[in-house]
Amino acid sequence: MSPSRLFELTRQLSDTLTELEQAGIRVEIGDDFAKYRAYRNQQHDRSPLYPMFDVTRSYVDHTNGFWVCGFNTDGELVHTQAVRLLDLTGISLATHLNKHRHKYITPDSTPDPDLTFYSGPDALHIITGKVCYQGDFWLRARGLGGPRSQGTTSLLSRVLLEVMIAAWNPSFVFALVPKPLAAKGAHLRYGYNHCDPGRWLGPDQQITEEDYLIWMGANDMANFVGRTPQNLQRTTGMLTAAESDRKRNAPTNANA
Repeated sequence: MSPSRLFELTRQLSDTLTELEQAGIRVEIGDDFAKYRAYRNQQHDRSPLYPMFDVTRSYVDHTNGFWVCGFNTDGELVHTQAVRLLDLTGISLATHLNKHRHKYITPDSTPDPDLTFYSGPDALHIITGKVCYQGDFWLRARGLGGPRSQGTTSLLSRVLLEVMIAAWNPSFVFALVPKPLAAKGAHLRYGYNHCDPGRWLGPDQQITEEDYLIWMGANDMANFVGRTPQNLQRTTGMLTAAESDRKRNAPTNANA
């Protein structure tokens, strides 16, 4: 990465992190997946951590992964996401998903994981080389004045993607999102260009789950980092703490 690009990335990330903090989310980025597992194990209202990011079930450390967590002003975990770097040299994503399907299948979604396979998208056969997988994305819906509707999802995803691209310069990045979220344009909020229908087929060819494949290639990622991040939307009638202070301290005009 050139010095000018590194400076621009640093500035953009600083602005993004500042804006998230003003919205009530303090971001932490790390590559200690034992710590990430401890964070996730505190969340009893969510499904267990997927094997891809579970240090007790996969080889994942600073060489091939990192995570992003968000905390509110009370120190509560309100956001998670993580990324893995995969070496798919000489093989396609289709082959990888077939071989490592147990790490991607939602627990208890199929009667027999050994006989359940992902199929559908043509992109499965063109995604190869140095590939990144973004997963475990979660943002608490309540509190923070409705962070999802304000555009927080896009900024949080951008933080991970910007760091990922700068650190590893992958050929592709992909994620799997449930059909209902894909239908609402989740890939656009996450920053992805492509969204292809896909499904998990069980032992009797029954559909056990519909996950859409969202992905970007090298050119897509270059265009992504070249776009200026969108500012958070402010919900009508709501003020940040700074805006509220400014309004209280503003001089009044008796003739207004």
